[in-house]
Amino acid sequence: MGRVLGVEWLDELVRQNERQVARGGVVGAGGAVPAEPLAILTCMDVRIEPLRLFGWPLGQVHVLRNAGARVTEDVIRSLVISQQALSTRRVLLMPHTGCGVLNLDPSQLTAGLGPAARPPLDFRGMTDLTEAVREDAARLAASPWIPDTIDVAAVILDTRTGRVAPVAL
Repeated sequence: MGRVLGVEWLDELVRQNERQVARGGVVGAGGAVPAEPLAILTCMDVRIEPLRLFGWPLGQVHVLRNAGARVTEDVIRSLVISQQALSTRRVLLMPHTGCGVLNLDPSQLTAGLGPAARPPLDFRGMTDLTEAVREDAARLAASPWIPDTIDVAAVILDTRTGRVAPVAL
């Protein structure tokens, strides 16, 4: 197994959480259905906070994150749940400038992982944000799990300015 829970950093996180809970507002009001019928796919990059970008409170939209804001099988799984069980009807794809997945060399990631990492994961690297987001939109359109009635749009977030620029799909 390797790792054991209960390490010092976890204890500190629990203490931080207790302080935040005492201040209030750590969990959005209402249920799991978002106020807007929208799911946003963005990157796990720590500079990005989608709710803040659009001035929304907790509970406004579903936010999905992964490395590079790429449409993967797990993203499709989450979107199906978001749409079929939680009433979303729109998807916004939002990759960003300065992404660590741009020009990613998968062999560098798997080199130190040993035989357990074979066959290698699909890291869904990219060299062009616009082409990658168009490819991901096409992947959603081709998925039998995503209905044709779902609207898909895309923007690219500029991490220097915080502005989003629409991408023609």
